[in-house]
Amino acid sequence: MPVPPSFSTSFSTFSSNYDAVLCDVWGVIHNGVTPTREACDALGRFRQGGGTVVLITNAPRPGDVVKRFLDGISVPTDAYDGIVSSGDVTRAAIAERAGQRVFHIGPERDLPIFDDLDVETVPVERADFVVCSGLYDDTTETPEHYDELIATMRQRNLMMLCANPDIVVERGEQLVYCAGAIADRYVAAGGDVLFAGKPHERIYEQALDAVMQLRGKPVDRTRVLAIGDSIRTDLKGAAAFGIDCLFVTAGIHAEELGPRHNPDASALNGIFAASGVFPKAVMRRLEW
Repeated sequence: MPVPPSFSTSFSTFSSNYDAVLCDVWGVIHNGVTPTREACDALGRFRQGGGTVVLITNAPRPGDVVKRFLDGISVPTDAYDGIVSSGDVTRAAIAERAGQRVFHIGPERDLPIFDDLDVETVPVERADFVVCSGLYDDTTETPEHYDELIATMRQRNLMMLCANPDIVVERGEQLVYCAGAIADRYVAAGGDVLFAGKPHERIYEQALDAVMQLRGKPVDRTRVLAIGDSIRTDLKGAAAFGIDCLFVTAGIHAEELGPRHNPDASALNGIFAASGVFPKAVMRRLEW
């Protein structure tokens, strides 16, 4: 078993090992309501030293919509060079199915995912495939509310395109369910799901393409660092793609680890061991 990493207090002590960072958004640079100033500052300083930062997010909306949201909560633009979202990957997958009919599961705010694409949104009874971007109302519903719909989709043998593989995310101090929670129930029911975002390969390939365009040349994967707060998506995704990961504890796993700002190291290493993957480094929160 790999030796569990010790806690680091300063990103600057090992940032020179990397040319590019693929940084998670929700849980690292903001909590859905306010930005994490220390993390934004650290990314900005990494860029000042010649590094490239691409935000890599399971948000089920196009990258330009994500940017408008980040601007709205005052995430500084000098913290990153570009954004690759699960919504961008989803749009590419929808485009591959041009001319087909789609049933959408998710809130109206996610509808930009279909803008300018050659698909028709229809009821589930007429659909050729399904796009799930989230719960219709994540403030009142749970994934169990969708079991009847899942049964209908299975009966019709519909493929689901999951636009956000996250199970839950933080919104302020609360955890809310995401599309991945519904997709997992569909898989458990025997349904076919194509996951667009982390931890799956497509989003990492698209992010590395963005890094290459920004830097004007390819970057060796040994010089790329993923930063995130989720074992299921960020850590496992980075490991499967063959890049290092910096794990931030003050995110969705915080409540499992004791006090949010003083996590229990043995509990943390226990969940790493249970997952079968270990990060390159661990920080309570991203700081320079």
